Amino acid sequence: MEQWASDHLKFCGEESGRHFVAIQKDPDLLKDNGLLRRALLDFIADFANWDNSTVRAYLDTSRALTQAAHEALGGAPGSKPLVVDPFAGGGSIPIEALRVGADSFASDLNPIPVLLNKVILEYIPKYGKHLADEVRKWAKWVKEEAEKELSEFYPKDPEGATPIAYLWARTIQCEGPGCGAEIPLIRNMQITRDGKLWHFAFDESQPRTIAVAVGNGKRASHRPTVAGGSVTCPRSGCGYTTPAKAVRAQLVVKKGGANDAKLLAVYVASASGRFFRNPTERDLRGIVLAKSAIRRQDLPQDEINPTRPYKNTRGLSAVTRIGITQFADLYTSRQAVVIQCFQKILLRLPHLTDDQNFRSALLAALNCAVSRFIFQNCSLSRWNSARSTIEGAFGKQALQIVWDFAEVNPLSDGPANWNGAVEWVLKVIEANACLPHAGTVVRGRAQDRLLPADAADALITDPPYFAAIPYGDLSNVFFVWERTFFQAAFPDLFSTGLVRQEDEIVVTNANLDSAGNTKSADFYRGEMIKALGAARVVVKPDGIGVVVFAESNTSSWEAMLGAVIDAGWLISGSWPIDTELQTRTQAAGSASLQSSIHIICRPRENPDGSLRITEVGDWRDVLQELPRRITAWMPRLAEEGVVGADAIFACLGPALEIYSRYARVEKASGEAVALKEYLEQVWAAVAKEALAMVFQGADASGFEEDARLTAMWLWTLRTGESNGNGAVLDEDSEEGEEEEEGSQKVKVAGFVLDYDAARKIAQGLGAHLEDLTSLVEIKGDTARLLPVAERTRALFGKDEAQAPVTAKRKKEAQLKLGFEAELQEAEESGGWGQKGAPRLGNTVLDRVHQAMILFAAGRGEALRRFLVDEGVGRDERFWRLAQALSALYPTGSDERRWVEGVQARKKGLGF
Repeated sequence: MEQWASDHLKFCGEESGRHFVAIQKDPDLLKDNGLLRRALLDFIADFANWDNSTVRAYLDTSRALTQAAHEALGGAPGSKPLVVDPFAGGGSIPIEALRVGADSFASDLNPIPVLLNKVILEYIPKYGKHLADEVRKWAKWVKEEAEKELSEFYPKDPEGATPIAYLWARTIQCEGPGCGAEIPLIRNMQITRDGKLWHFAFDESQPRTIAVAVGNGKRASHRPTVAGGSVTCPRSGCGYTTPAKAVRAQLVVKKGGANDAKLLAVYVASASGRFFRNPTERDLRGIVLAKSAIRRQDLPQDEINPTRPYKNTRGLSAVTRIGITQFADLYTSRQAVVIQCFQKILLRLPHLTDDQNFRSALLAALNCAVSRFIFQNCSLSRWNSARSTIEGAFGKQALQIVWDFAEVNPLSDGPANWNGAVEWVLKVIEANACLPHAGTVVRGRAQDRLLPADAADALITDPPYFAAIPYGDLSNVFFVWERTFFQAAFPDLFSTGLVRQEDEIVVTNANLDSAGNTKSADFYRGEMIKALGAARVVVKPDGIGVVVFAESNTSSWEAMLGAVIDAGWLISGSWPIDTELQTRTQAAGSASLQSSIHIICRPRENPDGSLRITEVGDWRDVLQELPRRITAWMPRLAEEGVVGADAIFACLGPALEIYSRYARVEKASGEAVALKEYLEQVWAAVAKEALAMVFQGADASGFEEDARLTAMWLWTLRTGESNGNGAVLDEDSEEGEEEEEGSQKVKVAGFVLDYDAARKIAQGLGAHLEDLTSLVEIKGDTARLLPVAERTRALFGKDEAQAPVTAKRKKEAQLKLGFEAELQEAEESGGWGQKGAPRLGNTVLDRVHQAMILFAAGRGEALRRFLVDEGVGRDERFWRLAQALSALYPTGSDERRWVEGVQARKKGLGF
């Protein structure tokens, strides 16, 4: 242990290893469990840094700690702990288990992740550097072969410059009266943002033709043609906007329009650098040749071909609206030729060894590079003008409509080329060549027990997220290309035309289960009970389980937690850990987890492995212990910067330990308490504790229910400063481009929660959503806390029954002036503009919001009269609530600016 502390200090420095410093100075401190725990956490925190994941000192230390812990907990000397993951997916959990010296068993239903896991968990540990050397060697051969077959499709410029990327736009015909021009659908006229400012410009020198020219040296002056799915003709004599519905109808006829898209620009590399130029006839000839090549191929039109139609499911439905109904529709002819060509070349790879397993490993690794073309060189790939790169189709877990797209020249040295794809593969191999031994990978249902009873020490898994991600649907985008290629090497994985989805544990109405039933929430919970129950049997009675979940929908959590408990696990804790890439595609102001919640659980079993079924908990005892547990837990989370939705769900572990320690919890009447009823109590306890923290120990009961609800609502939406681990959604995102006719996507104002979450918050605070219609708007499954500006009429106007019907001209003025038009109307009708103050709101929150609106509108004198003459400012609750709201409203929001402006007037007004 002393050597471990010394090594850690050497690599981490005294600041991060301060607890090791103490241990070094006084080895007797090793007996201090608290200090030892903090020292271990120091090490884990430093080892979690990706840059340290392959450092030998960290690896050796982590493996020594794993082995020591395993043996100290009863493991046979020299044996390794076994970690199982029945939902292995991309393999991050099994690979990290291997990295720290454990054995890992990874299984998945889907063939694509199973193959990826075989590469990472089996082939890389077994062949390591040799595999990397062979991939590098044969990737060069593959490119040389590809150049022989593909060069004619990518002709070089006469002076020797090489095209490295092509920018395209789908087109429609303008439906404006007497126009009919072909309009390229361009979402961003600026091609680059820094350095040389390349941009698109429209050339109207030819009648009824919209020519696009590449410009340089300044920012774009012309507007894009497409926004929100509608298309505006750029011709000065037209300007007609073709509605989104008509745009989609035209593209449906053209199967998405990829193969008759307009070439806008060519990105070229020459001896003098890289630049954009206008397309030439030579560029277009390459396209014609590719189309001819496709026609020459006698492709089978059966289920294994990429022409196979896919279902109109959640992950793929957006693009079906523009006619992309077959996998082949995702690609231009040239893009399809490229994928097929590279795969055929791989199948010609010489037999260099009798080790068929190594040949499979080499083919699989090289095909990982080809697979990048499947999503990075299709008609849904987009040009990233900020970085001058090509982004792949999966900006999120769905296929999004991309109006103008980017195409790769795979033979060049430009973005998303073959060499770059190979480098990604090599980085993975070389980074994980340090794995000490191989894991085990199988394809199987999580619902089935794939190992003997009591074989594993730990279940660590990240199961499917309820209805959030259509895993199988998205996997099929790759599967239809991979099946033919891998059928000989892996016949057990690639035997069917599409990924089988009957047993996939998700909530969807697009695919049925094996019995032909819709996959409902009950299906999800029932199948998850089977999966977690099978895992519990596999884990030793004294083993541990960790279930990772990152949903913010309460029904999802009820299904997952119910499955964990009903499968025979005792939940003992939950921790939020930053794991999610936060692309923030949700509307601003909506609740989403900034971390994944790790649910810690233990088998609720006897020492012999039998399930404990006799313990019965008393409902009164459970309810008495619950608030004490929440009160002890939440301040600890707050100290770590865990707030909002993260904190709510992080409290579930400690709260559910009370409930799940029993086989059942009963009321005095003998009635069993369902998990749903208990979770209602948990939400109430969390809400009350959070409110006490928001008002910093003050008595929150002094505020009306609208103030308590607003404070808790905003607190739920908060994200801790320590949780900023994600990336910002790029400006070029296609989010919302598939909107319906006339529904230009606008940023939803206000603060959005799942309705059930809002209902639980309100219930826990003694509030009733139905009584707060001027504060909360409910639509379907969502609830919106209205922005302060939208409350103007309710706060200043006449009673609803007396409120006049707003004329159209007034509505137009409101669109231009926002809430100021309503405020002015209230001033005029109430007669307080020059001589008085507005009537006081009914609650403290109403009065704080009134003051914020007066400040925002520049009504300084009216604000003074409101606070001083009307006595609002003499109510200490007003300032306490204003202080709380200033901390809760998001940084940069109007509300925060306004409430801070009101607070700034406090001292000057004598309060």
